Amino acid sequence: MQTFKQYFGFATLISVICLAVAAWDGYARGGHTATALIEALTIAVLLGILEVSLSFDNAVVNATVLRTMSEKWQRRFLTWGILIAVFGMRFIFPIVIVAVAAGMGLGDVVTQAFTNPDLYAEHLEDAHVAISAFGGTFLMMVFLKYFMDPDKDQHWLTGFEHRLARIGRLDTVQAIIVGVLLTLLVNYTVAPAEKYSALLAGFVGLLTYLAVDALGSLFEADNATEKAGAAGASAFLYLEVLDASFSLDGVIGAFALTKDIVLIAAGLTIGAIFVRSLTIMMVKKGTLEAYRFLEHGAHYGIGALATIMLLSMNREVHIPEVITGLIGAGFIGLAIWSSLRANRRDALN
Repeated sequence: MQTFKQYFGFATLISVICLAVAAWDGYARGGHTATALIEALTIAVLLGILEVSLSFDNAVVNATVLRTMSEKWQRRFLTWGILIAVFGMRFIFPIVIVAVAAGMGLGDVVTQAFTNPDLYAEHLEDAHVAISAFGGTFLMMVFLKYFMDPDKDQHWLTGFEHRLARIGRLDTVQAIIVGVLLTLLVNYTVAPAEKYSALLAGFVGLLTYLAVDALGSLFEADNATEKAGAAGASAFLYLEVLDASFSLDGVIGAFALTKDIVLIAAGLTIGAIFVRSLTIMMVKKGTLEAYRFLEHGAHYGIGALATIMLLSMNREVHIPEVITGLIGAGFIGLAIWSSLRANRRDALN
């Protein structure tokens, strides 16, 4: 109980506030009936569960970065970071996307989101190809960068990962692979009218990863006190962009449950804050050290999500978010099981 309060007390408080907002919104919009209130609460809870299931592998990867950050930047990740994640990536960013895609003003889009959510959802869906291209390329770079590391000496699927690590000796090979993959998929699967926007968004995703990675590398080798803040800031920026890539598809998927922007924000906030609290717990408890293959499983989940997003640039391809979440959870479960087996084997030797 003490452990839950320590790591999830703040998340629980925020969740209670979000559920209260969701209940009020449902009650007000639903004709002041108890049925509408209960339905709104149910949708908010389901969205929170969906967000956690889709982002559990994100939490593991976050923990690998967060454990290298100072206590101050870890606190900022949980406080500033959640404000950016919720209001920035799950509310403001979709509005910006709709404004750009539909050629509307930001104020008009905000008004539309609250007064005509069906049209807002339609505009957001129109931007689906560009969103998938950006998120898919960024996450594919995360996946390849992890496994195509020539200095990586611990492998889970040994034969496959060892070959990838050897390929990683070639500089910038990950960017070349993702660039070629993006170009081929856009050329052969994307509708002609959307090819340009898909290519542009995809290469923006690729360049964003390279820029953030370069910032991290700039401060990685220098542990001087004056560089510590910059190193923490670059890691913080990487985590926020990573979170954005995960959240993009989830925001669109949320409209399958409801068009109410308040319920979507409330539900996704619940999921996001629990994912971040889970990240902090894994860092403090040394979960990554205890389960040696957990990072591997999380990155395979990221690779699966990246593949799904890139394939979904073809509007005829639709894989339900539940399936996406189960794939990620499956890799995490197998990684934990393999880690426990390896731990028991080591204890016997």
